[in-house]
Amino acid sequence: MFGERRFQMMTRHRSLVTGLTAVLGIAVLFVTPPVIAHTSVSPGDLDRALTLADDLSVAFEHAADVVSPSVVNVRATMRVQPANGVQQFRGFESPFGNSPFREFFGDDFFDRFQAPLPRSGELLRQGQGTGFVVSEDGYILTNNHVVENATEITVQFSERAGSRTEYTAEVVGTDPATDLALLKIDATGLTPVEFADSDAVRIGQWVIAVGNPFGLESTITAGIVSAMGRTRVGITDYENFIQTDAAINPGNSGGPLVDLRGRVIGVNTAIATRSGGNMGIGFAIPSNLARSIMDSLRDNGIVTRGWLGVMIQDLDEGLAQSFDFEGTEGVLISQVQKGSPADDAGLRVGDIITKFNGEPLARVDQLRLRVAATDPGDKVDIVVFRDGRERTIKVEIGELEQEAPVATSGSFVDTLGMQLRDLDSAIASQLGIETESGVVVTDVEPFSPAARAGLRSRDVITHVQGEPVDSVRDFRRELQSRDLDRGVRLTVVSGEAQRFVFLRVPKDRG
Repeated sequence: MFGERRFQMMTRHRSLVTGLTAVLGIAVLFVTPPVIAHTSVSPGDLDRALTLADDLSVAFEHAADVVSPSVVNVRATMRVQPANGVQQFRGFESPFGNSPFREFFGDDFFDRFQAPLPRSGELLRQGQGTGFVVSEDGYILTNNHVVENATEITVQFSERAGSRTEYTAEVVGTDPATDLALLKIDATGLTPVEFADSDAVRIGQWVIAVGNPFGLESTITAGIVSAMGRTRVGITDYENFIQTDAAINPGNSGGPLVDLRGRVIGVNTAIATRSGGNMGIGFAIPSNLARSIMDSLRDNGIVTRGWLGVMIQDLDEGLAQSFDFEGTEGVLISQVQKGSPADDAGLRVGDIITKFNGEPLARVDQLRLRVAATDPGDKVDIVVFRDGRERTIKVEIGELEQEAPVATSGSFVDTLGMQLRDLDSAIASQLGIETESGVVVTDVEPFSPAARAGLRSRDVITHVQGEPVDSVRDFRRELQSRDLDRGVRLTVVSGEAQRFVFLRVPKDRG
């Protein structure tokens, strides 16, 4: 009996030892460093690899050297009235107002640029961004949201341009629909950027972003093109963004996105972020679109867009089947505006547009972009699916009516220190005047050129240097064609009286 118990105990002991050994063996397996098979790299292979890496590094250095002298820091100052009952504390609101860009850049960044203005009832807001030179004679491209509603705009070059020269800038024109603005400084002999064809950009290609994130001038970041034709981001009316993972942060807005040859392929505009900083998702306006908007702003001060006159929507499987249409690539017309180009050409509700001037269409945003890019008066072929078959309809594109820019930031109107709006019959009746052609002065800044010339709120400007003006757009065009340093003659109506006003804006000789 004793011997049996001893055997059982010894057996248990051996089992325990065996179990411990097994456990320890497993532990040894885990703590013993793995044996790594080393492969030797021949000196020749290493040299070739390092040479390739050096060559790529040189390409990045070259791109940075090419574009950096053309990049500027843009600082914008604006005066705003705080909401009633709200005290004027630093950090009260974003320098870009209730902008969709707050969602992309976060609250912390915007609140850093708030400061009280030493004038009763007003706040001074300061924002900053980036821009780049597009001509030797001082035109600079940036984002509209960087300079929107600004009363003063300053651009400064970096040391990479040869000197940290600072200039006061005026806004030639803005296009909120694409978030672009064209500035002008009084300078010559500048180094403009070279534009690349953004249609030739490919997903995966190397790019660098140049800008002034958080005020750190001439910052270079690198990445690749992550996607092309990105739409429905919710930033602008007309979206066709290049997406990149190159680090873009607050302050980069308006800066160039360039290829390894230093050519601009896009204008950095926004990022998707939850932290207020870069999260690897940035958006840039393609260079081809930016150049088109830039040229229109430089030539006319505004952007002219094509107009079709239809309400449209994307197709889903259910809608497509209800029209006996195969697939979902097409744009459904849900409403046709009476008297529009679409109505005149015979387009109907229920038509499915499949091609615009030979280009296939899959989504609503594609049609909107193509119509907008078409010059008013051009005739295009539109292929529609109707009653079970395709047919081609020729349409003469009209001009999209838009509200003329009123006292846009730093514009000629704002430079004069007054705000304007178009005159209509209701306003004319309210003012007690017979004319219905002209522009109404709605506000005059004290001590401004407009105030010194004697212009007052409720004045109606009917002529510039003898040329009639029927809208703010006409007024802007007439001013742009004149030398404001020498001055212009305005015909002004106030009530039943008409007078002449001589308006002059001397150039800054400093």
